[in-house]
Amino acid sequence: MRRARSARLEGGAARASPFWRAGRAETPASRVPQGEDHKVIVGLAALAVAVGLSTVHAQTAPDFYKGKQIQLIVGYEAGNDYDLGARMLARYLPRHVPGQPTIIVQNMPQAAGIVAANTLYVRSPRDGTVMASLSRNFASQAAMGLPNIDADPRRLIWLGATSFPGRVCVASPKAKVKSPADLFQNELMVGSVGTGSSTSIVPTVLNRVLGTKFHLIEGYRGAQDIILAVERGEVEGLCASLGQFRSHEKLIREGKLRIILRAEETVMPEIPDVPSIFDYAKTDEQRHLMRLVFSSTEFGRPYVFPPDVPAERVDIMRKAIADAARDPALVAEAERIRLDMTYRRPEHLERLVTQLYETPPDVIEKVKKIAPNMR
Repeated sequence: MRRARSARLEGGAARASPFWRAGRAETPASRVPQGEDHKVIVGLAALAVAVGLSTVHAQTAPDFYKGKQIQLIVGYEAGNDYDLGARMLARYLPRHVPGQPTIIVQNMPQAAGIVAANTLYVRSPRDGTVMASLSRNFASQAAMGLPNIDADPRRLIWLGATSFPGRVCVASPKAKVKSPADLFQNELMVGSVGTGSSTSIVPTVLNRVLGTKFHLIEGYRGAQDIILAVERGEVEGLCASLGQFRSHEKLIREGKLRIILRAEETVMPEIPDVPSIFDYAKTDEQRHLMRLVFSSTEFGRPYVFPPDVPAERVDIMRKAIADAARDPALVAEAERIRLDMTYRRPEHLERLVTQLYETPPDVIEKVKKIAPNMR
């Protein structure tokens, strides 16, 4: 999916067409309305009742969260950038939710977040007291028919997202691979969490599309465990979002980890001199397939409600997430620890989901052949 698809949706409320400008004669007060006049007045009365009820509902809706506890399920392990981003948001979010509820973060990392998505979708109450931070890869996995996914991205309620992540591959200085070109001649043993994680998706797709020689060693809990495994010499490297290396910058500065490539076409400001793997694509089809698989970066770190949460609570939470992500105190803290909390609008996420499900079947079949565990 091209970055061009990330264009923001435009629009506004439709203007009502005033019926009284149609030239209809006024009805005398002493006359009982008949025919079309009667329908108009009955319709206006019904509308007035509906507006009155919705006004009362809107006035009482903010009180729903007073004294409540919101559960925020995170589909990754503690210390992961999803976890750090969710916990930061959880600290600031109550300030922007009417009633200032307590927010409890629960990690559910099994199956790279698929268990978290299924739990939210199937088991969680649909009253606005449970939300989740899901993998940015989840929507594309579901659209491609990955096994064991019960949650339907089209029915989930997208609340917004934080971050615009870029993915990189790093290697130990002891590895024979020093540059992207070396990956076509020498094997690089990389650690992997497994299905659904960038640690698996990036090297597998590059192997199948371009012919690189990544060798995956699966079974690690997360990127932090893999980085430790690189230090111990168990594996030679890994592919993950750049944010995963935030707490290991010293290793990069000292040359104990080397960033050998970025999996994005766009230059990443933090590492402008790191080459893009797209420079090694030989055909338009190779570029198209990589763009489609790697488009998940557009989702950032998304937050969702299960289906059927009342609309007024959805509106409250969407506004609260947007306001929290722009809270000057949160922005300052994120800058201090170098955690990307760039806000992503829910309408943008919904559009991405729609586009994924509009992908032609023949393209889906090709992607299934190159993306891990999607065949």
